[in-house]
Amino acid sequence: MKFAVIETGGKQYKVAVGDKIDIEKLGSENGSSVVFDKVLLIVDGEDISLGAPYIKDAKVTGKVLENYRDKKKIVFKYHSKVRRRKKKGHRQEMTEVEIVKI
Repeated sequence: MKFAVIETGGKQYKVAVGDKIDIEKLGSENGSSVVFDKVLLIVDGEDISLGAPYIKDAKVTGKVLENYRDKKKIVFKYHSKVRRRKKKGHRQEMTEVEIVKI
């Protein structure tokens, strides 16, 4: 089984061919291809390639399926003795990507 660990948006994802991952917004249009060049690890059966920090000339190619906004997350701050409350909502822009090639 072949898989890779990539870095995008300050987070790391373990991906294999055919996987669909939700990552932070890339700014690419639906149907376009995207290349992740920050590859940290590639495992192909018994063969392991480890970068320090990235593997040189390694790329993972994906296809943008959809750009959307994630569900709302509530940010609530409360100070008990002074009876102060602050409620805020946040919806993160997300991109769904299908991995095509490692």
